[in-house]
Amino acid sequence: MKKIFLTSSLALLFLTSCLLFAPKAESTPEPIPPTAPPPTQSPSDRSIYKDGLVPEYQGILNELPYASIYDIKFNISDDMYHITGSETVIYTNAEDVELKEVKFRLFPNILGGDMHVDEVFVNEEVIIPNYTLNDSLLTVPLKNPIQPGESVTLKMNFKITVPQSVELNYGVQAYYDNVLALAHAYPMIPAYDDEGWNAEIPPQSGDVTYADMSFFIITVEAPKDVVLVGSGREISHKDTGSRQTVRYEAGPVRDFYLAASSDYEVVSKEVNGITIRFYYLNNSQEGAESALDVAARSMEVYGKRYVPYPYSELDFVSTPTLALGIEYPGMIAITNWIVQPDNSYLEATIAHEVGHQWFYNLVGNDQLDDPWLDESLTQFATLQYFTDEYGQSGNDSYRLDMEDRWNSIGREEIPVGLPVRAYTDVEYSGIVYGRGGLFFEALREEMGSDNFDAFLKEYVKINSWGVATPEKLQVQAEKNCACDLTPLFEKWIFP
Repeated sequence: MKKIFLTSSLALLFLTSCLLFAPKAESTPEPIPPTAPPPTQSPSDRSIYKDGLVPEYQGILNELPYASIYDIKFNISDDMYHITGSETVIYTNAEDVELKEVKFRLFPNILGGDMHVDEVFVNEEVIIPNYTLNDSLLTVPLKNPIQPGESVTLKMNFKITVPQSVELNYGVQAYYDNVLALAHAYPMIPAYDDEGWNAEIPPQSGDVTYADMSFFIITVEAPKDVVLVGSGREISHKDTGSRQTVRYEAGPVRDFYLAASSDYEVVSKEVNGITIRFYYLNNSQEGAESALDVAARSMEVYGKRYVPYPYSELDFVSTPTLALGIEYPGMIAITNWIVQPDNSYLEATIAHEVGHQWFYNLVGNDQLDDPWLDESLTQFATLQYFTDEYGQSGNDSYRLDMEDRWNSIGREEIPVGLPVRAYTDVEYSGIVYGRGGLFFEALREEMGSDNFDAFLKEYVKINSWGVATPEKLQVQAEKNCACDLTPLFEKWIFP
């Protein structure tokens, strides 16, 4: 068996070639109207999302009463890096305190681009927002605070200039090499928890978002010659002259991602009623097909060990990202150069990123303060994939890679449970992706395999569609083993 290399969702891989800027086209973005259009969905009607879920999960549409409902329109100019848009969002106060403001993250302003919102309509009344955190946090003051259980409708128009390099945060948002990667490209409401609104300037080495489940209707207008790929399910497509208009539904999901390129080609396959597709570049069809085979096998492993995959589709897109792979709900970006059947990074990258559909999306967490809850656990899930697929040799190979990561920092016993900002880049890799993955082996040994397997399945089931915490994980583990795991957690996780 070939050697398996570890691939994290945000690996520090920098290309040796110079970063070139895409040539600027002379077209300018279309103007947007002074007020946001009315939403195209009824807040109480979630039937449009039914076909985006596999049958056993469709009952969730009758739950999640506090989930935000986004109606977003993107107008991508002919040059592909200027975007205008509008957003209507219905936000419901799920807390036990009144909220005097609603906050939005404007991530383009810290991802190398530019995003601006002139004004916000709160229940049809104009409100002038405030900007902080290098203009990446927009605060909307409310004249009438939202009481627990009450909702407010916010509307806004925005403009984005997308960076034409991949230098910041692995190029998650960039127009480069004729590929538009559009992550976190709308005003996003961050999670509110016991710390209040979660808003900070995130470190470049980790993920940037922490969000609750929401429902999305997205309308994209773009040049007709590009292939658009979005989270969720395409529900309509119309061509008009040199332009196209595509609508997507996605929900419940924690984010919406869009990619576009005139160079995309696609291969697909059906797996237990789920359509998986790979949008590839540069005649890499064979690698894309190999990736889909890995995706299908990993979905089967995780479905049996935890719970089934929830959506009716899963899409992969090749992008110029400097990471090997990056996860989004129902969609995964894979760096283009590894999409070859003989590339030793491909299998582990695909298996790892598919694992994030369970640990990040289905079971959410604070990715900035508790990155181990998705990254370390996904490392262990990937280890389980290689064990189930290749037996002891697969286990040994992938485990060795985690050991190598930890060994790279001298096996320092730095706590796994620190926030991203507390680690250097090399520590983040060595501890969260190395030592953190090995912690779950130690936990399994302490609990016993049967108790551990039951715990992990129950942990996923109980926390699906919500947000997990380190305390919830430890409590569930102790419940399944009827034992005190505090000494183990203090040794590995907590400072």
